[in-house]
Amino acid sequence: MNNNRKNVVILVMFCLLAVIFTFTGCGNSPQNDNSSKGESTKEVYIVAAASMTDAIQEIGANYEKEHPNVKLTYNFGSSGALQTQIEQGAPADVFISAAQKQMNALAEKNLIDKSTRKDLLENKVVLIVPKDSNLALSDFTQLATDKIKKIALGEPKAVPVGQYSEEIFSNLNILDAVKQKAVYASDVRQVLGWVETGEVDCGIVYATDAAISDKVKVLLEAPANTHKPVIYPIAMVNSSENPDIAKDFIAYLSQDEQKAILAKYGFDVK
Repeated sequence: MNNNRKNVVILVMFCLLAVIFTFTGCGNSPQNDNSSKGESTKEVYIVAAASMTDAIQEIGANYEKEHPNVKLTYNFGSSGALQTQIEQGAPADVFISAAQKQMNALAEKNLIDKSTRKDLLENKVVLIVPKDSNLALSDFTQLATDKIKKIALGEPKAVPVGQYSEEIFSNLNILDAVKQKAVYASDVRQVLGWVETGEVDCGIVYATDAAISDKVKVLLEAPANTHKPVIYPIAMVNSSENPDIAKDFIAYLSQDEQKAILAKYGFDVK
């Protein structure tokens, strides 16, 4: 009898252990649910001009808080380089250019959804110098004088701020003289960096780039009517794998709270 009782006790304990393991396994199911939720997260690529970096990252953080299943991945650079990347099939859902030229080129190749295209912002072109610089200029034409040894400019073939700069110099008849002193950067943020470190005497950037740095100061704003308006167009890229989210993000930028952020960084919101 004692042996039988022992066998019964062992059997009962075995059953209890089996039940415990079963419930332990069930307890893991929420983790599996979380995993599946993670797999359903949508990655959306925001491709934007380098001058948009700070503003778009702040707005993007707001968007992700309100849309927990969306992860925004950023690609900032010169608008010309970004245009080329999109043409070559790089991941892109939303494109913000610092000039119409690059957006027009993509539109001609039917690579953007033209129905989503709109002018988002306007910026200004300014001449900056290091914060502790003693350089004194009264107008842009003095860039052609001996006061300037090195000036940082965006590469005009790919960087819109470089294109605006050359347009200004051409209209002021100083292009050839300035070219001899030019050091060309891959995007506007590189121009800003060179001026911050004093590697050049001055540089031409957007007003918004100057506004985010405490290591430079604005010496002059480009004279009126010396360049085309600095308009930033935005559109959804046709290859977007998440078109609904892309369109929603474009609309999100027009909300008052997000427009206030853009204005805080110095953009004139359309």
